[in-house]
Formats: sequence, structure tokens, C-alpha cells
Amino acid sequence: MASGSKKVIIAALIGNSLISVTKFIAASVTGSSAMLSEGIHSLVDTGNQILLLLGLKKAKKPADDNFPFGHGKEVYFWSFVVAIMIFAVGAGISIYEGIHSLMDPHEIENPMINYIVLGLAMIFEGFAWYFAWKEFKGSKGERGYYEAVRKEKDPTTFVVLFEDSAAMFGLIVAFAGVWLSQLTGLLIFDGIASIIIGVILGATAAWLAHETKGLLIGESADREIVEGINDLAAGKNVIDVVKEVLTLHMGPQYILVTMSVDFKSGMDSDSVEMETAFLSKAIKDKYPRVKRVFIEAEASDLEGK
Repeated sequence: MASGSKKVIIAALIGNSLISVTKFIAASVTGSSAMLSEGIHSLVDTGNQILLLLGLKKAKKPADDNFPFGHGKEVYFWSFVVAIMIFAVGAGISIYEGIHSLMDPHEIENPMINYIVLGLAMIFEGFAWYFAWKEFKGSKGERGYYEAVRKEKDPTTFVVLFEDSAAMFGLIVAFAGVWLSQLTGLLIFDGIASIIIGVILGATAAWLAHETKGLLIGESADREIVEGINDLAAGKNVIDVVKEVLTLHMGPQYILVTMSVDFKSGMDSDSVEMETAFLSKAIKDKYPRVKRVFIEAEASDLEGK
């Protein structure tokens, strides 16, 4: 999945960098605020993809004394930074430019250039969006789209998908703003389009921040995995009671498991060690993303003492 995510990010990076240059040139020629906002949008997206690639690279760093469980959460941190970038830079500047355009409107020159650039951008963004959607669809399995976003532990794929979706909506709004300004002669539509683009970016950023916050703080593994681990332990004849199973995602492909169990009475320490090793291996074999398992032997009659 990490390899697929990287391909999606690189595809979006190439597309957005080329599109942003084209949009800025068109904005300078035509004087369109909506086109300028779209250029800023694509430039921010380009920077965001660089940050996501940085996160993937840093997440591969091996564990050390200061980070004994590795650096997998770098992906979550940089995904959260991307959400902040979209909100602070993309949304903020777009709304500011739209308000400035409403207060001091300028006639759009050579609007046909805007139409051509926006049309080409829709094609390029459409390819990038399809690539991201295809990768996300493959990772979601049988889950619904909303559920898949809520439970996805690799945020890079849905971050790019959300960015590309916002970009497509922004292009449609920019096209409508330029067209209505030309059709009616009312220059305010161009500024309104810029503000709407900013609102779209702000809403996208808020949603991404909400989804990545839980991962950054520390989410558990999917309920199916937790229940499966519990069943594996409960199925051991040497275990009387599985008291607790706790999981934590240290990265998209790294799950930490801690559990407390009550072994049957009369077992010596060597037997407990052996059964603990067997259970740990069984959990890792069934769930490859589980990298570390800590099992605490705790007697039931000590509860509450």
C-alpha cells in the first residue's frame, strides 16, 4: 500500500506543478481572480504532495533509542500539516483575493485563455483524481466509502483523493465565475468564485484535519483485528480469561498489541513463557501488520486489589 500511495502522490505532484504554472500565466494575462485562486490552489497542492512524500520517507527510518517503535507516525504528522497548509494558505489567500476583487473589480481580458486553461486543467486533474480514486477503491475492500475513510490507517491516499476532488470542484467554480462575468458583464462573479474556492478548500482542510487527528493521537486497530486477536487468545486451552486487548497504530503498517490474560492455575513460568511466545507468533502470522505483542499474565483473583 505504501508503494501505491507513493505513486498516487507522485502522479498528483507532477500534474499539479504543471497546472499551477499554467494557471498563474493565465491569471497574469487575463487578470482573473478566480484563476489566480486556482493557481494558488494548485501550488499549495504541489507543496502538499512534497510534504506527503517527505512523510513517507521519514516513516521508513528504523527504530532507535529515542523512538523504540519506529517513525511510522511521521506519515500522520505530515498529513495533518497538509490539512493546515490547505486551510491557512490555500483557503486564506483565495478568500482574501476574492474579497479584494469584490472591492476593486477588474475586467477579465482574453477570457478564452481562461477557458482553455481550465479545460486542460480539468482533463489533467481528472486523470490524477481517477488514479487516486482507483488506489483508494482498492484499499477500501468491501467497506463503504465513508467507512473506508474513517477506518483507513494510511491517510496519504485519501488526502490526495480529497485534494483532487476539491481541485475538480474548484475548477468548475472558476469556470462558472469567468463565464458568468463574461455573460452578464458583472465582474463580481469572478470574485465570488474565488471566495467559493476558498470555502471549498477550507471545508476540505477541516475534514482532513479531523480524520488525521485521531491517527496522530493514536487510534486502535480495526475492530475486526481486535476481536480476532481476542479470539486467538481465548481459543488457547491454557488461558482461562482474556482480560483486555489493547492495540495502537504506530504507523499505517505497524500495530502494537498489549494484552492481559489469566493463565490456568498450576502452570510454571517456563510453560507460561512458551505459551506466550506461541500466542505472539500466531497473532503476527494472522495479522502481518502486528509487529510487537506484549502479553501480561494477570490472575483474575487480583482484580480490584
